Amino acid sequence: MQKKEYTSLPTNYPVCEHSSCPMAANCLHHIAYTMMMEQNEEYLRLINPTRCSKDESCTYYRDKKPVKYARGFTNFQKHMFPQQYDQFMTTLCFHFGRNQYFKRRRGDILISPEEQEVIRQMLEKVGADSKMDFDNYEEHINWDA
Repeated sequence: MQKKEYTSLPTNYPVCEHSSCPMAANCLHHIAYTMMMEQNEEYLRLINPTRCSKDESCTYYRDKKPVKYARGFTNFQKHMFPQQYDQFMTTLCFHFGRNQYFKRRRGDILISPEEQEVIRQMLEKVGADSKMDFDNYEEHINWDA
């Protein structure tokens, strides 16, 4: 599996200044704050400090642990009957949109863990093996979570 480190912060990423929070060392919002302070950024998009709970229940907590994304599923068709694949493709085209479906199938778009689950559920629904592997996997920090 290819592992990619995210070297730059997304533009206008919200930051948290609570260094005393027990979750700070693993929270992307605090890590981003630390990085931006080291870079001497002039402006920060700060999460309201009074809205943070400073514990495991904080709604703003984002784990720094990389997430496993998939890229492509061109091999799925080879392992399905034509009727299964037609139903699989048609339903996912309705879900993602036709162009977006094919971009994901070819591997042009990374497939998030949530989307992987949608695809696996569809495999199961059409009677195909839902344990099939996607074409490739990559680890990325999930700034959007």
